[in-house]
Amino acid sequence: MKPDSHNAARGRAWAIFATCLLGFNLSMFYRVSVTVISPELSRDLNLTASQLGYLSAAFFYGFAFCQIPLGMALDRLGARWVMPGVGLVGVLGAILFATSTNAGMAVAARAMIGVGMSCNLMGAFYLFATWFPPGRFATIAGLYMSLGVVGQLIATTPLVFMSQALGWRGAFWVVSAVALMQVIAQLVILRERPPGVEAPPVMRENPLKGLGQVLRMPAYWIISMGQLFRYGCIMTLLGLWGGPYLIYALGLNQVQAGNALLCAALGTILGLPVFGRLSDSLLGTRKWVVLPSLFLLVGLFLLLGFLPHGMPFWAVYALLFVMGLASSPGQLMFAHIRELVPTHLSARAMTATNLFLMMGPALVMQISGLLVFTEPDAITGSGDLWGVWLFMAAGLCAAGCAYFFVPDSQVVKKFRNRPSR
Repeated sequence: MKPDSHNAARGRAWAIFATCLLGFNLSMFYRVSVTVISPELSRDLNLTASQLGYLSAAFFYGFAFCQIPLGMALDRLGARWVMPGVGLVGVLGAILFATSTNAGMAVAARAMIGVGMSCNLMGAFYLFATWFPPGRFATIAGLYMSLGVVGQLIATTPLVFMSQALGWRGAFWVVSAVALMQVIAQLVILRERPPGVEAPPVMRENPLKGLGQVLRMPAYWIISMGQLFRYGCIMTLLGLWGGPYLIYALGLNQVQAGNALLCAALGTILGLPVFGRLSDSLLGTRKWVVLPSLFLLVGLFLLLGFLPHGMPFWAVYALLFVMGLASSPGQLMFAHIRELVPTHLSARAMTATNLFLMMGPALVMQISGLLVFTEPDAITGSGDLWGVWLFMAAGLCAAGCAYFFVPDSQVVKKFRNRPSR
C-alpha cells in the first residue's frame, strides 16, 4: 500500500473508531441510567420495586436477543449498513422512553433501546478486526471500552444534575438527539475494510453451519458463563441495587451515591486499557489475566455484606473504584473467544458470547429481586442484601473454577514472538 493510501486508511480506521465509540458511550449510558433517577421514575410512572427491576432488565433482554442474528448479519452483510439500521431502532426507543406515561410504555421503550444499542460493541469489534493489526486487538478493544465507559460515568452524577435541570424526560430528549446524530455519522463514515482488502469468500456460507461449530466448543460455553456472571453481577450492582444500597444501607445522599458509582466507572476506564496492554504486550495471555479478576470479584462482593451504615464516603468511593477496576479484565474474554475460532467465525463467536454477557444483567437483576425480601426504601443495612451478595459470589466462583479448563489463546503469543522487521 502506498504511503498516502496507508495514511488515508489509518485516518479512516480512527474515524470509524470515533463514530462507533459515540454509539458505545450511548449504550453504556442507557445500561445504568435507571439507578440514579429511579426515585423520579418511580414517582412519575407509578413503579413498584419489581417493575423497576423489569425496567432495568428490559434493555438487556432486548440487547441479548439480538446477538445471534446480529452475528449472522455481520458475517454475511457486514457492519456498514447493519450498525446504523439497528441504531435507528434505538433512537425511536429513546424518544418513546422520554414520552412514556406508564410502566408498559417505559419497559417497551427500554427493550427497543437495547435492540438499538446491540451492535455498538460487536459491530465495532468486527470492524476493528479488519482495520487494525491482529496483535493489537485487545489493546484497541480495551481503549474503546475504556473510553466507552464515559457514557456510564455520565449516567451517574452528571445525569442527576441534568435531570434536576431538565427533568428526566428532558434529559432523554437530549440523548435522543445525540443518538440520531451518531446514526447519521455512521452512514457517512463506516466502511467494511481498507482499500484493496478482499472479503473472505467464506462469508457467503450458511451462517447456521458456522454458528453450530461455535456452539460445539466447550470453551465457548465456559467463556460465556464467565461473561454472564462477571458482567451480570457488576451491572446489577451499578444499574439496580447500587443506588438503594448506597443510600439506604450505607447512608449516602443521592449525590454521594452518584459519585460512588462514578468511581466504579473511573476504575473501569483505567483498567480496560491497562489490562488490554498487559495481555497483549507484557504477558501474552488472555486466560491468566481474566482468571484472577473473577476470584477478586468474589471477595469484593462478599465484602459488601459487611459494610456498616455510616461508613466514610471516601472508603465507599475507594471500594467501588476497585470493583470497577477488577471487572475490567472481562473485556479480554472477547479477544479470547475470537482467537480460539477460525477468522471467518469471529463475529458469530463474539456475538454469541455477547448474548450471555447481556443476558447476565437481565437474569441477575431478576433473580436478585427474588432474594431481597423488602422494598428498596426499607433497606436499613448491608445484611438486608446478603442473599444478593452470596448469589453473586457463588456464580463468580463457579465461573472462575470453570475457566481453569479453557485453553489459552495462541494468537497473541505468536504475534508477540514474531521477529521484528
